[in-house]
Amino acid sequence: MKKSTGNTMKLSQERKDELFDILQGRFEKNMGRHKGLEWNKLQMKLESNPEKIWSLNEMEETGGEPDVIGVDRETGEYLFCDCVPESPKGRRSLCYDPEALASRKEHKPQGSAVEMASRMKIELLTEDQYMKLQELGKFDTKTSSWIITPPDIRRLGGALFGNWHFGRVFIYHNGAESYYSSRGFRGLLRV
Repeated sequence: MKKSTGNTMKLSQERKDELFDILQGRFEKNMGRHKGLEWNKLQMKLESNPEKIWSLNEMEETGGEPDVIGVDRETGEYLFCDCVPESPKGRRSLCYDPEALASRKEHKPQGSAVEMASRMKIELLTEDQYMKLQELGKFDTKTSSWIITPPDIRRLGGALFGNWHFGRVFIYHNGAESYYSSRGFRGLLRV
């Protein structure tokens, strides 16, 4: 269970233990995503960053199945990403960002991808990160995921999303205010 501690969230020890069991099991089952990395070192780093554990729990609770997909060569940070085959169920039917949400006069979605990612303290994937994730498996074959949109496209009212079809990754555009039951977003967390 989550419990509030001011502006931050903290997990109970029981939930933290459950989450670590889930993450370790997924880590060990999918070694191809993070060759050469060791769970014990990663767990030690997580233990010293409780706010990151909270974010990982949020990713898990919304259906993301987070797993390590590598290490940032410049910072040494472990990179966790949502590795669920289809866009996380608990993060679908969202428009792109708060501005898009505010622009809808009727039939508003429950929120926006950018706003939800910010609340979870994770990042939306860039186009490059989305393409690299797709090298680790086939993701979004029946769904799609919003990705970070360059400012020049966003100023014109658009937003980008990606998916996998016909043996390759496609990056598309849509109005930022659009939302669909099959479109969500994948997050990235640096630890």
